[in-house]
Amino acid sequence: MLAIVPVRDGVLPAGAAEASAECFGRVIIVGTGTALATSGLAGGGEVRILEVATTGAAGIARQLAPLLVDESVIVLPASPDGRDLAPRLAHLLRRPLLAGAVEIRDDRVRLARRGGLVIEEVRPGGSFVATLLPGLRGVDPDPGPPVEAVPIAVEESSPGAGAETLAVLPPDVSTMDLSESPRILGGGAGLDDATRFTQLAGLATRLGGSMGATRVITDRSWVGHERQIGTTGVVIDPRLYLAFGISGAVQHTSGLGTPDHIISVNTDPHCPMMQMADLAITSDANAVLDELERLLGEASDD
Repeated sequence: MLAIVPVRDGVLPAGAAEASAECFGRVIIVGTGTALATSGLAGGGEVRILEVATTGAAGIARQLAPLLVDESVIVLPASPDGRDLAPRLAHLLRRPLLAGAVEIRDDRVRLARRGGLVIEEVRPGGSFVATLLPGLRGVDPDPGPPVEAVPIAVEESSPGAGAETLAVLPPDVSTMDLSESPRILGGGAGLDDATRFTQLAGLATRLGGSMGATRVITDRSWVGHERQIGTTGVVIDPRLYLAFGISGAVQHTSGLGTPDHIISVNTDPHCPMMQMADLAITSDANAVLDELERLLGEASDD
């Protein structure tokens, strides 16, 4: 098993460490700033790095494919670049693609289906390419010694057919993948109705964050499933998490990762979410949202 981790400007994507751990530390980091990216991995051993001039998935796949012919199992993190590169590698290597895995072994793969409500076990019976969902596997809390970067060289390939990358724009926090967002405002059953989530989304955008919700909210169809936070939704790991009217069911809190700061607003001071918070505000979450909107409006007028 070999992990392929695409990077941009030395930044490891979400799930890179987990993909590396799933492959027992056998990794190729490919992209720009690869030597810098190795500092985000640990566990000793060697990590091969491939610095490329292009950031386009088609060009990277053509350069990588000859190196991977003898590798039975190729694993990529299910980050945006990983999801872009994986099917291209699978096509060039003439292998099946198993997307959305929660566990990968050389003889079986467990895949999340129906938004994580169902786990399907597949036995490929041969070589394959898979993407591993970030935030579910976890990694050893003891990072171990730093890895050693070993450069590898390949022949430059012609651009050929495929999409051409003209520019990489900063993400729109209102629509970006929750697993990538550094700030998230989450809403739960303590909010009055669907209009509160429109309000929450607006506040999140003004604060440079993304809007999320609990499963009870997505089950009511107030918010799309892609905004659901938790083990049956999206596993997140933001720097800041603000929870409005969220009691803190284990399915939700297990999907929070390890935020640097948690702020919780709830009328129940003893609920799990309040116990986890760095700052717990005992108040009606709806009233706090209204006051926060008023204060931000005043700040923008100044």
